[in-house]
Amino acid sequence: MAHRRRHHAGCRGIGVAAILAILDDDTIEHGPLEALFTVDEETGLTGAGGLSTEWLKSDILLNFDDEDEGEFCIGCAGGIDTTVAIDYTTRYCPAGEVAYRVKVSGLKGGHSGDDINKGLGNANKLLARILWNATEQCKIGLARIDGGNLRNAIAREAWADIVVAKDLDGDFKRLVDEFREHLTFEFRSTEPDLKVELLPIDMPQLLIDRDTQYNLLNVLLACAHGVLAMSREIPNFVETSTNLASVKMDDRQIHIATSQRSSVESAKHAAAQKIEATFRMIGAHVSHGDGYPGWTPNPSSRVLKVGVDTYKALYGKEPIVRAIHAGLECGLIGEKYPKMDMISYGPTLRGVHSPDERIEIKTVQMFWDLTLQILKNLK
Repeated sequence: MAHRRRHHAGCRGIGVAAILAILDDDTIEHGPLEALFTVDEETGLTGAGGLSTEWLKSDILLNFDDEDEGEFCIGCAGGIDTTVAIDYTTRYCPAGEVAYRVKVSGLKGGHSGDDINKGLGNANKLLARILWNATEQCKIGLARIDGGNLRNAIAREAWADIVVAKDLDGDFKRLVDEFREHLTFEFRSTEPDLKVELLPIDMPQLLIDRDTQYNLLNVLLACAHGVLAMSREIPNFVETSTNLASVKMDDRQIHIATSQRSSVESAKHAAAQKIEATFRMIGAHVSHGDGYPGWTPNPSSRVLKVGVDTYKALYGKEPIVRAIHAGLECGLIGEKYPKMDMISYGPTLRGVHSPDERIEIKTVQMFWDLTLQILKNLK
């Protein structure tokens, strides 16, 4: 064979299983194969990032890292992480206060790329709205704050431990009740399980200093989250976005993780600079990760034509061909192997990057049959 075909499994366990099954079965028709298994796709693409430009002989890539049966992905966004550290000191909790945990939960979360345009709530942003108003109206003190987890997931839950003077306790409870009503209405169609809770807690000994609390709540409220720009060429395609992923604390600093994505490299860096400039205004320490490149779509791809023709022959309908606003290892692989002809596809997955992640079983067989036929047609 003049060309080798390489199978690549991204973050999907089903992709790994498919590759192993192909390698184990001598009856499957295909040309020469290379199989590449990478690590840490979800936590920084370090596996693909460590790929040498001298390892692979292939010039065709079947990437098993898509979430919708009946679709072929031919492009993706690049991304970069922007992380923030805010120094703080502490003060003693004054007398005559009562303490509560304010908690936002029940949100769907989801992927910070694919789901960023779906109108989902970000628990960090919603909590910041409540705390900002509570500081302005009820002079609360902030003891701890915690929200979100993974850099590439929209925050599902966030909470803060606060204190409020006893004579303002009633006003504070009414404020939280009002925000519960407002947020439930605002997100009634996209977040039906949204909850805003106020839970009594033991009195904390220490609070974050007043200046840091003031700066932190202002900057969390001001920090951009969501779609920044739509594509000017591809209808309904997100070009650039940012995600306020997590807010964590240790004994000396508050740590904030954000991520920016764009299919336009210069816009990706502009989005990261926007976040940096926001946090610079309060004197925070800001740093950026190395980032990863996007994957430029090639509608004239040979392997795409084989994939589309094979799908139509098998299932009697036209597959969807699209680019996605999420990171795929294809961007890094394409940077290292510029002549690699690539498509990405897979069975249907839902609730990705959340506890609700699941696979639609009937589409696994369709994905398997399609892969075997593509291999045969590429011989």
